[in-house]
Amino acid sequence: MSNTEDSPLLKPGLFVVGTPIGNRRDLSPRAEEVLRHADLIACEDTRHARQLLNPLGITTPTIPYHDHNETAQAHYLATKISEGKSIALISDAGMPGISDPGFRIVRDCRSQNLPIFAVPGPTALTTALAISGLPTDQFFFFGFLPPKSSARKRNLETYRDAEATLVFYESTHRIEKFLNDIIEVLGPDRIISIGRELTKLFETVHTGSAQQVLDQLSNGSKKGEFVVMIAKSTYTL
Repeated sequence: MSNTEDSPLLKPGLFVVGTPIGNRRDLSPRAEEVLRHADLIACEDTRHARQLLNPLGITTPTIPYHDHNETAQAHYLATKISEGKSIALISDAGMPGISDPGFRIVRDCRSQNLPIFAVPGPTALTTALAISGLPTDQFFFFGFLPPKSSARKRNLETYRDAEATLVFYESTHRIEKFLNDIIEVLGPDRIISIGRELTKLFETVHTGSAQQVLDQLSNGSKKGEFVVMIAKSTYTL
């Protein structure tokens, strides 16, 4: 009997599965069931995926699906689904397709009218917003800005007067430079918030003026991935 027949949940199709952004206990029971009974798991890094799957005793075969092979793998996976297979798609953390690989396989499945199922899970974007203290009624999400400071500054200048919270991802290597760019373009008093290591043991969130947040960051750990949120210019704490 095939994996698909073992579980009434898994019809043939693409299952876009959200996985924990830090704390492994945030994996939902439904996500675990899908990963356990899928015919194949497409993941950014098979070794990283096994750190999540092995402790749960999930032995489903994995296949790499990342930025460098996404076009070819999307075609291959769509073909498997058309043949009646169930494919689970995961990223290293969070929801696939949100600043992570996933767009092409979803697009290919849509274009072929193949079934797609969402298995929602955590995402750093909304997690950070929810605990930032900044307005969440409107926000613009940019993902990662270009690595060069000049390009970052141009983006910040373009959205200087946006009537929404601006949300960015940033790496440990550029976070201080990014905050300095914010201060230079938007001023030291602009209200911002940064979240680091969300859901993990050393989770930290700093909210205040850009200068205050930079000072707090400079005195603490800068390891990990960051979510940077910038309030609209008229917002005050």
